[in-house]
Amino acid sequence: MGSRLTWQHSTAPELHDLGGLMTYAGGRDYDRYAQFGADFGTLADHIGRVILGKRPEVELALTAMLAEGHLLIDDFPGLGKTSLAQALACSVESTFRRIQFTPDILPSDITGSLVLNESRSEFIFRRGPVFANVVLCDEVNRASPKAQSALLEVMEERQVTVDGEAMAVPRPFMVVATQNPVDFAGTYPLPESQLDRFLICMRIGYPDTTTERDILKQESAGRSAPSLRHTLLRTHLEEMIQTARGVLVKDEIYDFVVRILEHTRVNDSVRLGASPRAGIALIRAARVRAASRERHFVAPEDVETLAVPVLAHRLVLDSAATFRDLTATEVVQQAVTSVRPTR
Repeated sequence: MGSRLTWQHSTAPELHDLGGLMTYAGGRDYDRYAQFGADFGTLADHIGRVILGKRPEVELALTAMLAEGHLLIDDFPGLGKTSLAQALACSVESTFRRIQFTPDILPSDITGSLVLNESRSEFIFRRGPVFANVVLCDEVNRASPKAQSALLEVMEERQVTVDGEAMAVPRPFMVVATQNPVDFAGTYPLPESQLDRFLICMRIGYPDTTTERDILKQESAGRSAPSLRHTLLRTHLEEMIQTARGVLVKDEIYDFVVRILEHTRVNDSVRLGASPRAGIALIRAARVRAASRERHFVAPEDVETLAVPVLAHRLVLDSAATFRDLTATEVVQQAVTSVRPTR
């Protein structure tokens, strides 16, 4: 079960069970970052019951959620992309909607549309599935560019504009999108402006031999993946988000991030380098990772660990680099190595 700390005047922490949701009361001097790390680990363990043998990937997904960012899972079919997205949403008390992207999906199928109320002779707005805390956009690159663009405003501004009126989506708000590699039949590559709105892009990858055997044995025995119940209250999720925002970032870390960004822009193999938005995303993600390690400050290792999943998908390489099989991941790794602070 998950646990959370609520700050009340008491001499010792007291554990309560709220219908399966655990929360701490008391302990005025309890270390909130130690509690953050414990809760982060509990959530990762919970999701790990469904996504076997992929602890680093699960932690990346949680990092995106607690940094109030969006997550893009880019990998081959059958590796658990949708399962991870569903497990992430089910582990936290939240409203959840799933949108299956297809070539014929319309922007109004995502954001909502105006419909005529005949009894009142007026148009009313019928909200689309994007009005939820966690929105799963399954196989997002199978939709047309016009439909994909419907996500641009809501991902950045957390609102939808219809007929000149802006309507806010619930907070916290997170888009979890899955996509197959762009060279698959029937896929449309996401534009750079949309990729830049995803805080983290990750791959799940094939399981190791032992894990894959466990998956096959579980399925052969007729045991489906366990269904998850909420292990964290929404209010406690918001507390964790606020705790992560309070993590200290020293000037040396800001300088480290800026040098990484600049390195991607002056690299001869890069046509489009990392933007200031990418730097903001890297700092936000690093704060969450620091708190998950029970630290109140960001360390260089947090930036180094998250640089590739936060930055690589935002870069556009030139044709010569592509011809040499140079990847954006390698460019980011080179940038981190080149400007890494001395210890």
